[in-house]
Amino acid sequence: MSYVIRRVFVVKPGSARKVATTVAKQAKLYEEAGQRSPCQVYFNGGTVPGEKDRVYMEWTADVIESPYREGNVIPQSVRDAGTSSRDLIEGSHIEFYELLTPAKFQD
Repeated sequence: MSYVIRRVFVVKPGSARKVATTVAKQAKLYEEAGQRSPCQVYFNGGTVPGEKDRVYMEWTADVIESPYREGNVIPQSVRDAGTSSRDLIEGSHIEFYELLTPAKFQD
């Protein structure tokens, strides 16, 4: 895998664990549909240091592809799974990082 992709959700106070649960279900559905590698989902509802009221979904990929690419169909099950938390999400963004692999090491 060459890239780490992280989706960050800013959520309403007190809702991080609920949104994280929904996001984890969506991640599993993407994986089952063959559209993503296994994801990690983590959150901060205010019980640990760092940005509060955040949910993160992170996965790796060989290439960065647009979800709007020709022929891509987002499974309806993914859309349906997200409806229960949609009103709890105040915003989101996506981050991309190049994964350091042994082939990319420099002396």
